Amino acid sequence: MTARVSPGDAGRTGFKVLGAISFSHFLNDTMQSLLLAIYPLLKGKFQLSFAQIGLITLCYQLTASLLQPAVGLYTDHHPRPYSLVFGMGCTLAGLLFLGTAGSYGMLLFAAALVGTGSAVFHPESSRVARMASGGRHGLAQSIFQVGGNTGTAMGPLLAAWIVIPRGQGSVAWFSLAAFLAIAVLWQVGGWYRRNHRIAARVDARRGLRPDLPTRKVALSVLILLVLVFSKYFYLASLSSYYIFYLMHRFHLSVRSAQVHLFAFLFAVAVGTFFGGPIGDRIGRKRVIWVSILGAAPFALALPYADLAWTGILAFMTGLILASAFSAILVFAQELIPGKVGAISGLFFGFAFGMGGIGAAVLGKLADQRGIVFVYHLCSYLPLLGVLAMFLPDAGIKGRSGRHFSPEDIDPGASL
Repeated sequence: MTARVSPGDAGRTGFKVLGAISFSHFLNDTMQSLLLAIYPLLKGKFQLSFAQIGLITLCYQLTASLLQPAVGLYTDHHPRPYSLVFGMGCTLAGLLFLGTAGSYGMLLFAAALVGTGSAVFHPESSRVARMASGGRHGLAQSIFQVGGNTGTAMGPLLAAWIVIPRGQGSVAWFSLAAFLAIAVLWQVGGWYRRNHRIAARVDARRGLRPDLPTRKVALSVLILLVLVFSKYFYLASLSSYYIFYLMHRFHLSVRSAQVHLFAFLFAVAVGTFFGGPIGDRIGRKRVIWVSILGAAPFALALPYADLAWTGILAFMTGLILASAFSAILVFAQELIPGKVGAISGLFFGFAFGMGGIGAAVLGKLADQRGIVFVYHLCSYLPLLGVLAMFLPDAGIKGRSGRHFSPEDIDPGASL
């Protein structure tokens, strides 16, 4: 017979699982961010236009975005505890192809493989984070996501220190990180297998507002998706083209521009970490409202700033804007209880898709009108945060206490 534990033990176990899944997210997104970080190298080696660079991002992002909702919906009904290992294997294969690609077509294929790995990893990892949350869903999502954002921030630094000096082939060295992630995720998969049935039953009983009309739920989900569009379309202008913007406007070297990109991505990681737990305490709608609309003044000022202020404004924009996603995701999960995988896949997939479409569209626009024009145009996107006022109010405030009783989750939760 399985031993039972107190809520405190369950909480400690939950943090072990959250730590493991966040660390895996760190490794996963570190590897994936290398694709974006080595764009200057690829642009020079393969003589790519901005539009072709945007197409690489589009290929990666659309593969992830189209597959993620399907993966989440499937695993809601047919849980696959070790699917995380498969997803990381796809990322591993994509890295190896990226490091050895000799043509533009191979670069697109490598990007698609990396996107497939992301499509499997993100909805299932988000499910694990919710299972291990102990009811503090915003905190759990933030811990999970901050690992990924920190990994994304590391990509430019690793590219500057390792890939740029040593060339494209050195990307394959990072396959060692994929093997480490596979080992961790195998342990997480075992915990997932032991606990997913009970967690699914508990989550289905705890909807945010089971009395909300279907039309209101649908409208709220649509608003949340529009806010994700504004966030990720704007972030695409920074993550994909910030290096080129700094090099063009302020004549920075590639390495110096990558350090600035790291500072921006670090701000995104910090904002992500604080957004979830703040939403648990003061309400997710408030966090969503402030994080999207609150970034607007900094975004609007950025195209007119000198180098020093550009760095400060980009940091503040990333910090404030990034705090939204954890709150948005948990808000959506609680609007439609019992569909954690489908909702996670929908929102992660839509976010990736908007990032990919944004990169492609903005790349084409940069070729035609210049990179500075792109930053002037995108600075208005955070103003869409005003739509948060139409989200439902009652029942939104998160609760900081445990929601799982000692009987809910098997404390064998040891990894």
